[in-house]
Amino acid sequence: MRKRVRSLFFVLLVIVTVGVSIWGPEALSDYRDRGLLGKAHLEQVERAGEGYRYKLSEGEKLFLLSQALSGREYLESRLDGGDQKDYYQGAEGNYALVLNHQGISENTLTGEGIYDTCNRQLNELKAAGILPDSVTEIDPELYEAVLYSAIDVREPRNYVLVWKLGLADSLRGISKENRLIEAYVDADDGKIYGFYARTQMEWDEMDPENVIREWCSYLGLPAPKPYEEINPLTEATPFFRKYAVSGEGEEETIVTVGFYEGIRELFIRITR
Repeated sequence: MRKRVRSLFFVLLVIVTVGVSIWGPEALSDYRDRGLLGKAHLEQVERAGEGYRYKLSEGEKLFLLSQALSGREYLESRLDGGDQKDYYQGAEGNYALVLNHQGISENTLTGEGIYDTCNRQLNELKAAGILPDSVTEIDPELYEAVLYSAIDVREPRNYVLVWKLGLADSLRGISKENRLIEAYVDADDGKIYGFYARTQMEWDEMDPENVIREWCSYLGLPAPKPYEEINPLTEATPFFRKYAVSGEGEEETIVTVGFYEGIRELFIRITR
């Protein structure tokens, strides 16, 4: 009798075990679904289009962008020689300036908003004495804006989004007097990193030391220092001054304040 009871108990245990293994997971899933359906749940995820990026200081952003722009100039000078690299390999690493195809985040200036933002920034540059008051505001119908990413190729999460704003190439017969010709604008806060602008002034009426000092203050950068290692053959004008702006660690960005006399064009350039 006792042996028969043990046998029956064993058979029931086997049946229960098999039943739980078959229907248990489905029942547990249904129970969990009832706890989730019909309710809002928040989950922090990484945006697929934008991607995660490190928060860079102003000095780091300026250095990264300067290296990427220097790389672009290097490539353009090498294309005729058959060197078809798609990025610039410098002493501090690999950098690239590429068209941004991933879209923009909610914190990035849109193509429609970049013009108003740039006009506000131009007014700030004028108030600081960086640009003369004669430079006119931007007319969106005359300008084109293209979004770029300046990237540290070795560490792609180090990148800067910038709008390149310039007079449209398709325009003919438009006077360029007292106009902004080209500028690189931070896509996050609208700050203008570098520019070319036609003016009514002459070089001897300008104070390049005040221009670079106020420009660094405008961007929140350390005070600049004169850059002594100058090769005049690299410039297409005799009217220029070069300065070194320190970044993080040993990083240093070379900034040129210059002037093309014939067309009265003032520029701040952050490539070497």
